[in-house]
Amino acid sequence: MMMKRSGLSLILLMAVILAHGQNERKVIRDGVRAYNDGEFAEAEVQFRKAESINEESYVADFNTGAALYEQEKYEETVKQYESLLDQTDDIEKTAQIWHNIGNSLLEAQQYAPSIEAYKNSLRKNPNDDETRYNLAYAKQKLKEQQEQNQDQNQEQQDQDQKDQDQDQNQDQQNQDQKDQKDQDQDQQQDQQDQQQQPVPNEISKEDAERMLKAIQQQEKDVKEKVDKKKAAAAKVKTEKDW
Repeated sequence: MMMKRSGLSLILLMAVILAHGQNERKVIRDGVRAYNDGEFAEAEVQFRKAESINEESYVADFNTGAALYEQEKYEETVKQYESLLDQTDDIEKTAQIWHNIGNSLLEAQQYAPSIEAYKNSLRKNPNDDETRYNLAYAKQKLKEQQEQNQDQNQEQQDQDQKDQDQDQNQDQQNQDQKDQKDQDQDQQQDQQDQQQQPVPNEISKEDAERMLKAIQQQEKDVKEKVDKKKAAAAKVKTEKDW
């Protein structure tokens, strides 16, 4: 929204400065000329120069706000006009100030504060159709902003959930891969253990028979030795009885 009321005020308020010195009038006139030529930075310089000449110059302060607005310095514009609220009790001027504050906040996309500023302006001047239009526009922009924020929040939540699901899936895949790797390693270890176990030697039938005969011969030899010992013992005993 363009600040149409502030631009108009630059011309209408020129009559007020006739009560001040010639130098101040010239500086403000130069500022108005630069403003109308679209040289807003130069206009600001001239209006601030007029402020330094007359610190109580409402015209210079008001026009400085307009020059700041056209340079899109909205935060500075709001501060400039807010400082004017304490300089006047005039209802029409106060309505203009609140209107311009609302315009600056609207351009800065601070829709909720701009709505309050327009309401303050209409409290001073209920018949201002431009302010009423800007108020409706600000309400619509606030609604759109809130809906956009809701959509963005929902999109962010959906993205967060998607990221979380992907992380969980990745964790599960990693765990499955680890489990499979551990299982493969266990199987390989079992196979290695089985390969390292000694394999019992297989013997032929002939070897088995020879081993059996050898055992039987050993048993026979042992039995013969035992029998000899018994016979010897019996003989000794008989000799003692004699």
